[in-house]
Amino acid sequence: MMVRSRDRAVDLHAPVVMGVLNVTPDSFSDGGAYATVDGALDHARVMIEQGAVIVDVGPESTRPGSQPVPSDEQIARAVPVIRAIRAACGDIVLSIDTRSAAVARAALEAGADMVNDVSALRDDEEMVDVVAESSAAVVLMHRRGTAADMQRGGGPRYGDVVEEITRFLRERVDWTVARGVERSRIVIDPGIGFGKRVEHNLQILRDVERLAAIGPPVLIGASRKAFIGNVSGVTDPKRRDAASAASAAIAVLGGAAIVRAHDVSSTVDAVRVAAAVRAAGAGVMRCEPTRR
Repeated sequence: MMVRSRDRAVDLHAPVVMGVLNVTPDSFSDGGAYATVDGALDHARVMIEQGAVIVDVGPESTRPGSQPVPSDEQIARAVPVIRAIRAACGDIVLSIDTRSAAVARAALEAGADMVNDVSALRDDEEMVDVVAESSAAVVLMHRRGTAADMQRGGGPRYGDVVEEITRFLRERVDWTVARGVERSRIVIDPGIGFGKRVEHNLQILRDVERLAAIGPPVLIGASRKAFIGNVSGVTDPKRRDAASAASAAIAVLGGAAIVRAHDVSSTVDAVRVAAAVRAAGAGVMRCEPTRR
């Protein structure tokens, strides 16, 4: 399996790790940690050395309760970092985590390859055109509600949560393809933590195989999220990396092609073991998210 992104292609025959690089003051676990270009570049280098194949630059927090950030402010945060990483780190795949077409366009012009849109191209009607015209890869994520209201009252209720997410993602993939984005450039994400209760997030991890049956590569982003704290009893997000690595391994066993992580080192190790187990069951041994 491959996902194509502009003039690059990511080989997903073995699962890969997407490293999180938040350039925000208010992200839930590392807000403000990489607010300077030098700090962000240093962290990107560390994640790449540890085995990240994709680096996801986030200029706007989308945690529950967060407020929108103007596009010009997002651009000021993200574009210098993307330029610096592209200049220093060669052909690493760079993703821009944004819902804004203006931010996506500026980031792609600066050297990004992929747009990671938590709204599945719904929040900005121009976003699909930016993606189609640039030949960028795109992550379509399921989200119930908005950042401001998605977890009110403990989160929404579903019937079969995985069935509802599957139906939504199928529809968004078809809609996106119909508007000029090649299917080979699409990744899907069930949106763990985005308008879901603890039990819904656990059901998603249990049933990743059902999501993989949609066709495009599946991205799982469970790293350090609140449900992991609820299950493990660890309140500090920065101390959830062991449990996060366990969730990444579970996702890979279910067929996830990409896992998004704050702590790349432990996640690469967990993914390597899970991929080996999955490959052994399939009678093949392609299990290396290799360290650089």
